[in-house]
Amino acid sequence: MATDATFIERLLDRMVPLEVTARPMFGEYGLYHGGKNFALVCDNTLYIKVTEEGSAHAGRISRGSPYPGAKPAFKISSSKLSDHDWLVVLVEVTSRALPMPKPKKRKAP
Repeated sequence: MATDATFIERLLDRMVPLEVTARPMFGEYGLYHGGKNFALVCDNTLYIKVTEEGSAHAGRISRGSPYPGAKPAFKISSSKLSDHDWLVVLVEVTSRALPMPKPKKRKAP
């Protein structure tokens, strides 16, 4: 089951005032804040990357892999999605802790 666009719209609305964007990836979505990929959305479930700072804020929260072979991430429950302040802080601290992506090398003609 793939993630539907209405779920992504609701998810992005819950992260306002942060400037979070969603990009389609392999039938699912990647979420970006500050130019950094901080989460994946698979099967209408939000998975936020695990960082030390995020762990300190998140507290006791379940982890899961968004797809087979992926690193475990915070699996955000529907009750946690409803906690706007908690979610916004988790996105902010996680994004700050992640490195900027490496620039892509251009292919020679």
